[in-house]
Amino acid sequence: MSELEEFADHAILLERLSRVEKAHGKAKAELRISRDQASALAAERDGLLARISVYEKAAGKKPPKWLTPKAPKKKTSATVVAVLSDTHWDEVVRPEEIDGANAYDRRIAELRLKRFSDKTIELARDYVAGVDIDGLVLMLGGDLISGHIHDELVESNEASSLATVVHWSAQLAAAIRQLADHFGKVHVPSVVGNHGRMKPGKPRMKGRVRDNLDWLLTTMTANHLAGDERVSWQIPDSTDALVDVYGTRFLLTHGDQVRGGGGGVAGLLPPVFRMREKKRTNTPFDVMVIGHFHQLNLAAATGLVVNGSTKGPDEFSRIFNFKDEAPQQAFMVVTPKYGVSIQAPIHVMDRQKEGW
Repeated sequence: MSELEEFADHAILLERLSRVEKAHGKAKAELRISRDQASALAAERDGLLARISVYEKAAGKKPPKWLTPKAPKKKTSATVVAVLSDTHWDEVVRPEEIDGANAYDRRIAELRLKRFSDKTIELARDYVAGVDIDGLVLMLGGDLISGHIHDELVESNEASSLATVVHWSAQLAAAIRQLADHFGKVHVPSVVGNHGRMKPGKPRMKGRVRDNLDWLLTTMTANHLAGDERVSWQIPDSTDALVDVYGTRFLLTHGDQVRGGGGGVAGLLPPVFRMREKKRTNTPFDVMVIGHFHQLNLAAATGLVVNGSTKGPDEFSRIFNFKDEAPQQAFMVVTPKYGVSIQAPIHVMDRQKEGW
């Protein structure tokens, strides 16, 4: 091979080397990108699996073992049960329309939710003695949002229903974190109400729960708290949730299935008791917990607890002459030996702080 031929061959080799190095560099870059993409996809997959796990575990899940131990750790064991329902978040009540009896909007509702958490902790800490509290059962009893089942609500609500769900799922998650910080363990059974229905008109029977914005709000809240091992969920696809606390069986349902009666909860007690007995034919339980009527009735000894509301009096209650009731929710202490041993209202309104 002549010197010229060797030079030409060397030039070809250098050109090939340049192409190979460029290709190698490109391959390394693509590999790096692929690895980064793979890592990002893996993280997204893990996040999705965690979210899916929350929904699947919560659907129809039984209460955690700490609520149903074979034998209580101590004779003084107790669990606090607080009911949160009929909050009607993002409904607006103007005091001038009801003779100054109440006011309600998003700002006031946030203050009342915070007061609900604070007062639940205060009652358990300062007014319950001689017991060792194992944790908290926070029952979500439906009608958490105002919704759009009536035209006047669509016109007067502070936000659209979906915007309401997004905002309040974060607020509710923050409240549950605060409760978990104090109680250590929080179990959250949840049922839907009637105001969260997606479609106005006659309530549907098929797919009733997952076609309700209360279900969406609760599952979004569970997603906010997916990594918090202190919090467990019970979000059934039925309208009722059976909650066992040391052998005392609570049936949580919203209460809008009651038919008949009138004049507030007093006039409705007979049909409520009839519904309670009808439900017992299918599901044995000790105490039925309902909301819907915005009139607190703590009567666990009779097998019934009716929750109040955080909204308080409104135009509807005034026009139909229902007795004004202060915004309040139900508080109970359950023990293994005596069942529901203490009942008290959680007062959630502070008019001075609310500024109306």
